[in-house]
Amino acid sequence: MIIFKTIKDIKEYLAFQRNNAVKIGFIPTMGALHQGHISLVDEARKVNAFTVCSIFVNPAQFNDSSDFDKYPSTVNEDILLLEKAQCDVLFLPSVSEIYPEGSAHTKDYHFGTLETVFEGAMRPGHFNGVGKVVAILLQIIQPNLLFMGSKDFQQCLVVQDLCKQMGINNSTKFVACATQREPDGLAMSSRNRRLNESQRAIAGIIYQCLVSIQGKALIGASFAIVKKECIDLLTAKNIHPEYISIANADTLEELSEYDLRIKMVVLIAARLGDIRLIDNLVINP
Repeated sequence: MIIFKTIKDIKEYLAFQRNNAVKIGFIPTMGALHQGHISLVDEARKVNAFTVCSIFVNPAQFNDSSDFDKYPSTVNEDILLLEKAQCDVLFLPSVSEIYPEGSAHTKDYHFGTLETVFEGAMRPGHFNGVGKVVAILLQIIQPNLLFMGSKDFQQCLVVQDLCKQMGINNSTKFVACATQREPDGLAMSSRNRRLNESQRAIAGIIYQCLVSIQGKALIGASFAIVKKECIDLLTAKNIHPEYISIANADTLEELSEYDLRIKMVVLIAARLGDIRLIDNLVINP
């Protein structure tokens, strides 16, 4: 694996690869890698893509500066994981490399109602920050394939919209990959390493709630009743839900009740102590 830290060097190298008709697959990350990230590298390799991963903790997408300060940094361990997974290139830029004049001086992207609901409502400015950095990275890497995990369902929709705004949705194919889970169902996340032993023992209940909501959609249950059951289950374990909602999976329009005529998604955000976890499951018609 070759590691690049400057835009100039990686662009020159990837231009050479492109001239040799190499198909480039890109996995943007913020580091603190786990098997969920590595599964994206595996997916890229399955389609014989020349695999490029980036590690960049983007300050522009943190509306809470303390959350940014607490974000784990494990670069040496991340490099070993990527080498083992046979990633071809790692892009490891500094903040000044990505934002030489500061993030405030880079282009803003707006995503309509997508940035006003769920994560957008809970974290004002978050998706604008995501749009800024992903646009910069896509301009640098110019991938044929962009791989992202479905755990951040809303982010996937935002990035797909970003590709349309940039006019690259035909040249860069977005590939949403399945959420990777621990044996108890907890979605793999960099934040999980901040859970203490007792918190980790109960965190899988979030997935149990998702499965319950998904399953009861097919038997004509009332979502309001199922939601109340999940709220009670979580709070009894000292897990504090911020939202438990179902929405149109294409538009994220929130639904008050199940609608089996459309593809839906159930979304949960909850806090264990000061650690915030999100997860989702798609409900197919």
